[in-house]
Amino acid sequence: MIYFFVIVLAGCATTPQQSTAIKPAKTVVIEAAVKEQMIDTARFNILGRIAVQDRSQSSSGSFRWKHWPANDEIILFTPLGQVVAEISRNPQGVRLITSKLEAFYAEDVEGLTQEVLGWRLPLSSLQYWIQGIHSPFTRAEKDFNEKDQVMTIRQDGWEIHYGSYTAAQANQPNQPNLPRRLDLTYDSLRIKLIVDEWKAE
Repeated sequence: MIYFFVIVLAGCATTPQQSTAIKPAKTVVIEAAVKEQMIDTARFNILGRIAVQDRSQSSSGSFRWKHWPANDEIILFTPLGQVVAEISRNPQGVRLITSKLEAFYAEDVEGLTQEVLGWRLPLSSLQYWIQGIHSPFTRAEKDFNEKDQVMTIRQDGWEIHYGSYTAAQANQPNQPNLPRRLDLTYDSLRIKLIVDEWKAE
């Protein structure tokens, strides 16, 4: 098991903070879509920060994520910019290369990251959640605020809370606001993501 990053990252710490709970304006339940309705997610290139906490570890750093419909490339960094792990996914499977240049292979990202990093990265669904939408493959429950923005998604045992969204760009007024801060929880695991830069590919 590889323990990565350092314990605290400014602005992305996992220490619980007191806040006033905001009730959703509405909650909807969406059943899994049929195969013919499946739509590939948009291509994107994201730079951001990540913090991970569970019963056995608390760590943080930054990440770069390039996503295409059938491929993903994710690099995890320490706060000093050192590469911790490189994760690549394609139709043939998943590969994870550590900072020691050790290569690990598996069929899914969740199992591989759990084995090597000590925590699971739900990449198959995160490609949707990071855009503020649910994965179409399974049943989802979604809370919306008064602006009709997603506040929370509950899906496959995960709860994804959206803390904030990016502001609309002046030169792209029709571009929807994208999530900037996400909190993902699964049992005792908590993953906090802050998106600092988002580029459409």
